[in-house]
Amino acid sequence: MSSELTPVRSYRREGLVGVALLLGLALVGLYLVKWDPYFHKALRALATHSLGNPIVYDRSGSMPRPSLASGVGYALTYFKAVWQAMLLGLLMATTIETFIPRDWLMRLLGSRGLRASALGALLALPCMMCTCCVAPVVRGIRRRGASVGSATAFFLGNPTLNPAVIVFMLFVLGWRWALLRLVLGLALVLGSAAIAGRLADSERVDLAGVYDPQPTVGEGNPIQRWVRNFVSLLVKLVPEYVVIVLLLGALRAYFFPDLQSASVPWWGVILLALLGTLFVIPTAGEVPIVQAMLAAGLGPAPAAALLMTLAPISLPSIAMVWTSFPRRVLLLLSALTCACGVLAAAIAAAVMAT
Repeated sequence: MSSELTPVRSYRREGLVGVALLLGLALVGLYLVKWDPYFHKALRALATHSLGNPIVYDRSGSMPRPSLASGVGYALTYFKAVWQAMLLGLLMATTIETFIPRDWLMRLLGSRGLRASALGALLALPCMMCTCCVAPVVRGIRRRGASVGSATAFFLGNPTLNPAVIVFMLFVLGWRWALLRLVLGLALVLGSAAIAGRLADSERVDLAGVYDPQPTVGEGNPIQRWVRNFVSLLVKLVPEYVVIVLLLGALRAYFFPDLQSASVPWWGVILLALLGTLFVIPTAGEVPIVQAMLAAGLGPAPAAALLMTLAPISLPSIAMVWTSFPRRVLLLLSALTCACGVLAAAIAAAVMAT
């Protein structure tokens, strides 16, 4: 009898150790990478009403011409801002895939109801990651059995409902912009999770390859499994991530309006919402962009479109979770994000026009 219980005890023991490792990694990592830096950044934003220069424009406020040098320059600036959070995301994803028992995570986030989606959104709040840095973690929880709805809420909730970013908006842009982001962000995250969950009612058939075929917790050497999973994530995600960021950075002149433009027509606002859905920025990168557009007199509508579309999702993050969701779900998330940007533009034009 004791020999039959040994594997179960080993499974539980390693699972508990994995949970402890994940919590410790998350607490220490998030404090060093997110919580402490953002606290001091919020104090500076309160004092200066600024987060610095917008990442997509140069110091003079002009847009660099499309070129490889422009792409390299943007990529270097971008990765300097996100590398620590990306490393933390990769470490957390590897720990989840290696040590967290699938049935444990499925009990927490595996259901398709509102409870799991709401929990996914709540778990996103303290993480405060941009869409690309959280993408590896989303892959990890999907491979361990999280439902499409809960994973969607966690995926969109991290960048969209980031409490620090909303505080930055309050201090830099004003309460109306912060409230617009909060209200429409909640609607986008919870609405997308609910609709995505319904679209993926056959996810076990569509995503048969998502669930981890590697040995489960308790089988094999855990350190070797962790190293193997980490290297696998690096090889699968990082090269395409770097290439897409380089391309977007090189072509960013086609994604954003010239600050010397007199105005942006409505068709241009809709186009901005679409392009903002595809472009990639670091956490809170949208705040200086919106501030610069408002200061240049481009009006609240185009600024609001980018306020709601730059953060939630991007072309690199879509690529990183491409095998973790049904294709129609990723198309849905992109379409809903774009639509949310257009709605935000309409609200801003009506309420915030000066």
